Amino acid sequence: MTSSPAFAATAGSPLRPLEAAGLRSSAFVSTSRPCPPPPLVPGLSLPSTRNPDDVRRSSTLRMAAEENSKRALRRAIVSGDKFNRKGFKDTAELVKAEMTTEFTSELIAELRAAAYTVVRGGVTVKLAKAYGFCWGVERAVAMAYETRRQFPGERIWITNEIIHNPSVNARLREMGVLFVPQEGMVKDLSGVAAGDVVILPAFGATLEEMQFLTETGCQIVDTTCPWVSKVWGTLDKHKRAACTSVIHGKWGHEETIATASFADKYLVVANMTEAQYVADYILGGGDRDEFLAKFSNAMSAGFDPDTDLSAVGVANQTTMLKSETAAIGKLFEKTMLVRYGPSELAKRFVAYDTICDATQERQDAMVELLDAGDVDLVVVIGGFNSSNTSHLQEMAEHAGVTSYWVDSADCVAPENRIRYRSSDGEEHVVDGFLPAGPVTIGVTSGASTPDRVVEDVLERLFMIHKLSAGVPVGGRA
Repeated sequence: MTSSPAFAATAGSPLRPLEAAGLRSSAFVSTSRPCPPPPLVPGLSLPSTRNPDDVRRSSTLRMAAEENSKRALRRAIVSGDKFNRKGFKDTAELVKAEMTTEFTSELIAELRAAAYTVVRGGVTVKLAKAYGFCWGVERAVAMAYETRRQFPGERIWITNEIIHNPSVNARLREMGVLFVPQEGMVKDLSGVAAGDVVILPAFGATLEEMQFLTETGCQIVDTTCPWVSKVWGTLDKHKRAACTSVIHGKWGHEETIATASFADKYLVVANMTEAQYVADYILGGGDRDEFLAKFSNAMSAGFDPDTDLSAVGVANQTTMLKSETAAIGKLFEKTMLVRYGPSELAKRFVAYDTICDATQERQDAMVELLDAGDVDLVVVIGGFNSSNTSHLQEMAEHAGVTSYWVDSADCVAPENRIRYRSSDGEEHVVDGFLPAGPVTIGVTSGASTPDRVVEDVLERLFMIHKLSAGVPVGGRA
């Protein structure tokens, strides 16, 4: 899995002085983990030449920063005249036709029309009933395509991968969209200039990035999935309830980094094991230094487990397993009940449902596919840095079904060899993975995977099966 880069401001930014942070003005900070979001401070730097709209925009941001309110600052940014969250109607129909040509699949359409099952030779394919491109991903890609058509002559940047799919990101590069340079945890926005167009990806961007780009004078096109921004609204509720946000997610994932930037106090827990550790600390205390070391990558600046866990609100990275998020919520509810008693529970614990519908639908469909018990193996298709796809693979592993997570047809070699990853991100290679006789394959794909990619993988599987049966490619089995 790749981690998102850290973010810090260039010289003159209101985020925090470079000298105090020990940073270079020409690049963004290099660390082994994301920087905790720095405090908001007043005093925005202005371009040397600016029009009245720039002055008005900067004044609005300055007032929001002076309030020390992340909610107010975000509202000031998104209400600006250079901030677009709706796309461009003038190019929408052209883009719709373009995406249909590039991403749809006749084979997948055939599967849907045939109750999600097709037979080719000795291969039976059973497709999960919810799979692939979700509404938020399709919207983000469409907005990126529309942006390229709307601004044919302008320099266009994107702050990260638009979605976790290598073919889609490669297509944007072909269209001349520039990806903000990054190396490891280093993210360099120093090349972005006033007048440039900057796309924010489906996972969102940090508040600090949004502030920097707005201050720079960029035209911002925000493709953030509405389910992600819904979580940000939940963090506002946590703050109003004086609760620390406990975020169920992966601290190095782009979405969680963005989400954490909108929280005042936060702690990221990756799984039930880490959540239980925190719950035990709330109930009985523990080794403070050990706690701080354990979550050093995953907490807000100045976090103190002895004082900041007296009231908690639960939120999540939208692509996590819903069952685990629900269990973590119940764990903290019970923990606060035991620690503080029934009369205090309403003040000590808050939780809202922030699991993405599309994520849940794909997980439910995977359960149905696995519970049927009639597949010999499962192929999970999606980008290797896709969190929601990793959980689909994890579900197959927990069910004890042979499963292979691939990101494209390139992972499936004609000589019946497959290169795949397990849910922990480890890469494996297996020879002879596809049996020569009749075989039933369960198939699903992550929310960032176009149907065309799924078709390419399936066609490769059909070809391998024919070859292993001694049937020439193009012949009949």
